[in-house]
Amino acid sequence: MTELDPKELDPEYEHHGGFPEYGPASPGPGFGRFVAAMRALQDLAVSADPGDDVWDDAADRTADLVQLLAPFQADEGKAPAGRTPDLPGMGSLLLPPWTLTRYAPDGVEMTGSFSRFHVGGNHAVHGGVLPLLFDHMFGMVSHAAGRPISRTAFLHVDYRKVTPIDAPLVVRGRVTGTEGRKAFVAAELLDGEHAVLAEANGLMVRLLPGQP
Repeated sequence: MTELDPKELDPEYEHHGGFPEYGPASPGPGFGRFVAAMRALQDLAVSADPGDDVWDDAADRTADLVQLLAPFQADEGKAPAGRTPDLPGMGSLLLPPWTLTRYAPDGVEMTGSFSRFHVGGNHAVHGGVLPLLFDHMFGMVSHAAGRPISRTAFLHVDYRKVTPIDAPLVVRGRVTGTEGRKAFVAAELLDGEHAVLAEANGLMVRLLPGQP
């Protein structure tokens, strides 16, 4: 697929509508260790079943951690979370901890797995987690295709099979067509046997100048 230069689509491209331009962060290994520990803690928070005394101790330790970090709150786009592409999920606890394995104008691929934190029931991934994964993918797809900064206009997911936890998975996406400010996108989630677990299609719309 041949894409126009973003500036041809949007002369105000460098202003990204009203969306600030965030560069990548290099916070050092301590941040990566912290995010990995927090992900493990998220899994334990939904799976551990200790006695009341342990919960009290855990609450106290968590409160201490909050107190440690509270003085360092930064504005959006300044903290490394979501801006560290070398880490799974770009260092954001909101995003599933997946790793980018292909990033090209004709398509993007990420590999990863879901954990206990993502369970909706019966050891299956909660259905609401998959739109988050696909939405993240569509943003990456749009950017890789050279499209100007866009917002999701709609996202439709078809659930084909139950998505398991603790299993290697892959998600692949691409731009399927463009029409002015619109970019039509599609993606699929596959298991280790290449069976389709879920499919998604959506519409990304370029921001107008000054549009948030």
